[in-house]
Amino acid sequence: MAHASASPSSPDAAAAVELQNVEKRFADFTAVTGINLTIKKGEFFSLLGPSGCGKTTLLRMIAGLEFPSSGKVLIAGQDVHDVPACERPVNTVFQSYALFPHMTVRDNIGFGLRMKGMGRDEIRVRVDKIMELVQIGQFAERKPHMLSGGQRQRVALARAVVNEPTVLLLDEPLGALDLKLRKELQFELVALQRRLGITFICVTHDQEEALTMSDRIAVMNRGHIEQLGAAEDLYESPRTRFVGGFLGTCNIIEGSVTNRGPGGASVTTAAGPMRVEFRKDSDATRRDKLTLGIRPEKVRLREEPGNEQENCFPVTVKELQYIGSETHYLLDCSGLQLSAEVMNSKVGSQGFEAGQKAFVYLPPAGLVVLDD
Repeated sequence: MAHASASPSSPDAAAAVELQNVEKRFADFTAVTGINLTIKKGEFFSLLGPSGCGKTTLLRMIAGLEFPSSGKVLIAGQDVHDVPACERPVNTVFQSYALFPHMTVRDNIGFGLRMKGMGRDEIRVRVDKIMELVQIGQFAERKPHMLSGGQRQRVALARAVVNEPTVLLLDEPLGALDLKLRKELQFELVALQRRLGITFICVTHDQEEALTMSDRIAVMNRGHIEQLGAAEDLYESPRTRFVGGFLGTCNIIEGSVTNRGPGGASVTTAAGPMRVEFRKDSDATRRDKLTLGIRPEKVRLREEPGNEQENCFPVTVKELQYIGSETHYLLDCSGLQLSAEVMNSKVGSQGFEAGQKAFVYLPPAGLVVLDD
C-alpha cells in the first residue's frame, strides 16, 4: 500500500487536503482503511478504482457527507471533523448535475451566492465572468431541459466554481456523457482547472479519464491505496498485478531466477529464458521467483526473429481484432498467452493473420518486476 509522504502528525502548509490515518466503517464492513494522503494546492488529483473500492466514500468524507470512524480530514490545514458540509470550503459536482429544473442557467449558477447573501450586482458580475470562462454565456436564459448533456455539465461546473471553493470535488463528472463529448470535456476540465488554480479532486473508474486529466492518481483497491503517483509512473511502472491490470492491459509472466547480474537477472519462464532489468528501489534482487508484467504495446510482433539474442520467441497468432488505428493480437507462446498491440502504420494489409507463425521480442526494459 502506498502512502503520501506528509507526516500524519502535523498539517502541511502546501496541502489543500490531508487525510491522516482515515478509516470508515459501516457496521461490520470497513469501506476505507489506513489512508494517509496529501493532496497539494492547485493539483488535479484523481481517485481511481473499481466499484466498491472506497473512492466515493473518501470523497464524501472530504465533502462532509460522511464522517471518518477514525482519523482526521484537514482542508487547508484545518481539521474539519466538526465542520458541516455547508460550511466547508469545498463544492461538489455530481454525475447527475443536480440542476434546478425551474431555474435558468444564470439563476442556477448564482444560487449559492444568493444563499450567502451576496449583493445582486456582485452576483451578476461573478456569474457573467464564470459563464464566459466555461463558454455558456449564450445559454444564460435557458432552462436545463433546453441544454445538451455537455452544456448541463458546464453549468454544474460553473455553479460549483463561482463560489470560489478551496477544493472542487468531482464525482464521476463525465460518466453520463457519450464517448466523443467525454473526451472533449476531459481537455476542457484540465484547461479550466489550470486557469482557476483550484484544487480538483476527481473520482472515476475510467482509466483513460484519470490518465488524461490528472497530475497524480491514487489507485484504490478494497479500501486502501494500492499505488500513488503521476500517471506515467503508474502506467509504466505498476507495482502490483492489480495496478498493472486496472490501468490498461498487462501481460503477466511467472518466472524463476537462474542467474543474477548487474542491474538485472536471467529468468526461466514458460516461453523460455528472459533477461530482466531491475528498478533501483526493487527488492527483486533477493527473490528466487518473480512475477513480470509487460504492456501489450511493448510486445514487438515480427515475421522474422530479428537480431536480438535474448527475449525473442516463436509464437502463433491465435486471434486478432482490428480497431482502426491499431490491431490487437492474442498470441500463443509455448502455452503462454500474450497480448500485443500493433499500430496500423502500413498501407494495405498489416501482415499478420490468425494461425500465422511469427516471433515476439520482449524488451528487457519493458518487463516490469511486480511486487506481488
